[in-house]
Amino acid sequence: MKIKKPLPTTEKSNPGSKNIDCLSTLQIVKLINAEDTLAAPAVGRQNKKIAAAVDMIVEHFRNDGRLFYIGAGTSGRLGVLDASECPPTFGVSPNLVQGIIAGGKRALVRAVEGAEDKERDGVLAINKHKISAKDVVVGIAACGVTPFVQAALKQAAKKGAGTILVTCSRRAAAYIPVEIVINPMVGPEIITGSTRMKAGTATKLVLNMLTTTAMIKTGKVYGNLMVDLRATNNKLRDRSLRIVCQMTGLARPKAAKLLRDANGRVKAAIVMHIRKTDLRGADKILNQSGQSLRKAIGSIE
Repeated sequence: MKIKKPLPTTEKSNPGSKNIDCLSTLQIVKLINAEDTLAAPAVGRQNKKIAAAVDMIVEHFRNDGRLFYIGAGTSGRLGVLDASECPPTFGVSPNLVQGIIAGGKRALVRAVEGAEDKERDGVLAINKHKISAKDVVVGIAACGVTPFVQAALKQAAKKGAGTILVTCSRRAAAYIPVEIVINPMVGPEIITGSTRMKAGTATKLVLNMLTTTAMIKTGKVYGNLMVDLRATNNKLRDRSLRIVCQMTGLARPKAAKLLRDANGRVKAAIVMHIRKTDLRGADKILNQSGQSLRKAIGSIE
């Protein structure tokens, strides 16, 4: 007799929404909002595991490693989104944090049927990106049963890479062999199985914490200022100027000239002003300080 496997939590029916189609618009909105409030506490219960994952990522970054997110559907899109926002926010190379989605770039804007079921593609993705022991791979699978993600994590482990799983399924957390499992349990979705909702929200919160904390730990932030941002538009150019003004006490015209002399690099401009040096000297000081602005200017402050 074949034993029926229990449903993942994400596939179970939510008793609170069993008659959702009979509610008023306002009642539906309130119900969804009430369920959404469960996401942040669920993530909070995983703080120790998230911190351990960040420490793993930082260790690999310091040894010239990279971070890869890999997922399918909503999970894959969230990984690509988080990866794509790291270069402008923290001034890092697009190669440092990368997102891989089942079905490729087309799957970002349109569902690619069956892509998540192709184990071979998960293996090929790891091989294509030449993932090695220097790297960390974060598999994202809300329900935990995505073959593409499972195969990719197994292949990454064979290559010696650090492995992390982000899932909202307790059952998946128990049987997928990875080094760290981050398992925010948000409960069944308002619409049964629609993991773009609470599970997606919880996943986005986790990914925010992984990259943001790793960037803070590697000197990309001073206080709460993004001192390594890339000013690729008017908003970011204005933010760069405001940061330089705040850190140096200079008026905007002088801060703008300083920023131009630093080739638009906020961190270098601040070091140039505080350490009374040129761009070349600032770069030397920053390299000696491991690119930490706090270390570079700490003795002067």
